[in-house]
Amino acid sequence: MATAAPSAASRIAVVTGASSGIGAATARQLAAAGYRVVLTARRKDRIEALAEEIVAAGGAATAYQLDVTDRAAVDEFASAFRTIGVLVNNAGGALGADSVATGDPADWRTMYETNVIGTLNLTQALLPRLVESGDGTVVVVSSTAGHGTYEGGGGYVAAKHGAHVLAETLRLEIVGQPVRVIEIAPGMVRTDEFALTRFGGDQDRAAKVYEGVAEPLTADDVAETIRWAVTRPHHVNVDLLVLRPRAQASNTKVHREL
Repeated sequence: MATAAPSAASRIAVVTGASSGIGAATARQLAAAGYRVVLTARRKDRIEALAEEIVAAGGAATAYQLDVTDRAAVDEFASAFRTIGVLVNNAGGALGADSVATGDPADWRTMYETNVIGTLNLTQALLPRLVESGDGTVVVVSSTAGHGTYEGGGGYVAAKHGAHVLAETLRLEIVGQPVRVIEIAPGMVRTDEFALTRFGGDQDRAAKVYEGVAEPLTADDVAETIRWAVTRPHHVNVDLLVLRPRAQASNTKVHREL
């Protein structure tokens, strides 16, 4: 099926966490599909450079520095729009791999704030604009961690379960409104920053996550999936799409060629 071009009323796509990884790749994909992308992240220099890259490639992009956990800043951001067509809630991430018994509550709180409250903030602030478009789409980028647990992942798993439930509940609550709710749940994705951030910059620990895995998913793999889901005909809702590399059968079973 051919990709559906965005309508004039719904051609704006807001992407959170767009400074790197899946967020940046998604912004490129949606711009190539004809959306005017609004890039948000805390790192202003990164999103400004990406916006320039997209414009140079013939797309339309705007950078807006934003911390999704700051509700006042989110509300101010949302006030600039009368209508938008797509919101991609991608901002999030993991911190640490300690057990429940030894995990740092501050890390748990940070993960919950970014993965769940940040998604809640943007969704609440922009939902009226999505409804106004007459053809809106909310995307929640969760994780396979939101659908199954693993040792050492308690805080991240709890946060991503929260993001999953947020999407599932929202879909029930707004049925009948002209807004779709799509959840994309990636498994093992190798990006420049995810594992490195999780392990506090420890290169060796970050590398071991992917050790022996011939082809983890890439940010582009996930972004292409998001673009595909967003550009389905307006009556088609991709409720939940789980994607993993072939080498990963579950969160705890991965084929490694060592």
